[in-house]
Amino acid sequence: MGQKVNPHGLRVGIVKDWDSKWYADSKNFSEYLIEDYEIREHIKNKMFIAGISRIEIERAANRVKVTVYTAKPGMVIGKGGSGVEALRKDIEKITKKNVIINVEEVKVPELDAQLVAENIAAQLERRVSFRRAMKQAIQRTMRAGAEGIKTAVSGRLGGADMARTEGYSEGTIPLQTLRADIDYGFAEADTIYGKLGVKVWIYKGEILPTKKVDEDKKNDGKDSKK
Repeated sequence: MGQKVNPHGLRVGIVKDWDSKWYADSKNFSEYLIEDYEIREHIKNKMFIAGISRIEIERAANRVKVTVYTAKPGMVIGKGGSGVEALRKDIEKITKKNVIINVEEVKVPELDAQLVAENIAAQLERRVSFRRAMKQAIQRTMRAGAEGIKTAVSGRLGGADMARTEGYSEGTIPLQTLRADIDYGFAEADTIYGKLGVKVWIYKGEILPTKKVDEDKKNDGKDSKK
């Protein structure tokens, strides 16, 4: 199961949270869903060079809050906040509601699977060897402190007549362990031979139930005092 399914979807409610947070009845559900898709596509296309990792959308009665996680917050904000203001007006046209935009910085882009995948895809479009692009990405990610990384590139690699998949990995990637903090990213590269798909899995360690551990320590302390 863990080998095939999207690692984010498998871990929602365990160690991952939803990217869209709102409630809708059957009348408005499809409308909100399409709006979310259009918002994400618009921001991605308009701010692609800023390195957009993910976009969270929250809705209240007449308000939409959009949080953009990016490797280059300055490029999203723009001079004097002009970039964010233009983005806010664009999203208000889509949703017809008041929009609040927050910009969060991705402090270590090498540990963000989506940004790593997009970086490999950009190199493939510049005709860099797919093996070299993957190996360099793996080295940078492991140096940044990851416990494991796995990459895969699919398509007509090197202009071959038959499409195939090649991948490299280093460290451990426990896809079956639900408490494992595994980030997943996917990107496409447009080459003269057609599209190439790039997938990246990054393992950052296990997320343990800290509250329970803290309570156990407190109880142990009380017992020792007695």
